[in-house]
Amino acid sequence: MKQYLPRLLEVNIEEKMITKGCVVIEGPKWCGKSTTSKRFAETVVELQKPNIFRQYKTFADMGDENLFRGKRPIMFDEWQKIPELWDHIRADIDDGGKRGQFILTGSAKPVEDKERHSGTGRIAKLVMRTMSLWESGDSTGEVSLTKLFEGMNDISGKNGLDLNRLAFLVCRGGWPGVMFDKDKIALRAAFDYVNVLLDEDIAKVDDIKRNPARARAILRAYARNISTPAKMSTIQRDVEANDNALDPKTLDSYINGFKKLFVIEDIEAWSPSLRSKTAIRTTNTRQFADPSIATAVMGITPDDLIGDLRTFGLVFESMAIRDLRVYAESMDGIVYQYHDANGLEVDAVIRLNNGRWGAAEVKLGGDEYIEDAVKNLLALKAKVNTEKMKEPVFLMVLTGTQYAYRRPDGVFVVPLGCLRN
Repeated sequence: MKQYLPRLLEVNIEEKMITKGCVVIEGPKWCGKSTTSKRFAETVVELQKPNIFRQYKTFADMGDENLFRGKRPIMFDEWQKIPELWDHIRADIDDGGKRGQFILTGSAKPVEDKERHSGTGRIAKLVMRTMSLWESGDSTGEVSLTKLFEGMNDISGKNGLDLNRLAFLVCRGGWPGVMFDKDKIALRAAFDYVNVLLDEDIAKVDDIKRNPARARAILRAYARNISTPAKMSTIQRDVEANDNALDPKTLDSYINGFKKLFVIEDIEAWSPSLRSKTAIRTTNTRQFADPSIATAVMGITPDDLIGDLRTFGLVFESMAIRDLRVYAESMDGIVYQYHDANGLEVDAVIRLNNGRWGAAEVKLGGDEYIEDAVKNLLALKAKVNTEKMKEPVFLMVLTGTQYAYRRPDGVFVVPLGCLRN
């Protein structure tokens, strides 16, 4: 049995188990949901196994008491295979009034049902992502996002990841199952994931028939626009340049399928209170759940990234966004992006539930690029109306460079290989 690496989400799961009757943990296949959730469960029902699925589907259809047989908490793995479980669990929680009774894990969203109760007050949802560099042991963790939000001003740290290693980490991704494998084997994980996704999962996620070759073309086009606010029309033209004509409704169907599988996870726009009237661009920044999905579907290796620094910069940004999301969500925060009509863009705005926020630009390296990033961050700070909302707690440039430090203008320069929650 492979060694287990702790996940930051464990704290969130523990908190929700204390306050809610059921916790739902969603996320892409192979991100570690089942392995982590089993640490909190007394009984595990693996619905991905055909014989168990058939048995429990019958229990659910008949309302049989064997549905909840076993010591609690009961974990239903891949619960979306039996969507009726939701209402049975809600009713059980209502009747018993106890907390921490159930854990549901799912690598796909269940079939929509307007009659299904929301579960508000009884069921809590959490998202598990692939592993951040801190969780996988690839970041030194010398700079804490939590401490930056607490107002820490003095930072230091040395990044042990050179460009070759960063390129490897982008292509390896954060798949927990390969963290102890040799590098050559670990690099296969993302390719295997994409193949299963396109050959099997995209056809099973709902009742819509989809073509694997067309799915691959669309996913590849999405990958070519990663970390950009590309419109769907741009992605459509990209597909058509390398494939047959594509109807917009067909494109939407495939994109929705990938979203239901937690493969595509764009960054939504942030709309702050500004000092002057400026139109906020609302197009999402295109992102995947893990940067290795993009490199795998494009057939890119670490050596390819070293030879194409533009593409390297875009997928490095994707890795940075993944890590920021993992760290922010451990603090009840959300990551947004900012883009206005005047052309000002900021890659990440991390906002906590208490209203505090910080902003980050992501640059692989180079003094000139870092200076441009700093200008963007300071420009955003100047635009915010501090009479209606708080000033940023920090401004940060996330980089692939060597040292972590605070600039004279107050902006932090932080290597991604030094960051943690």
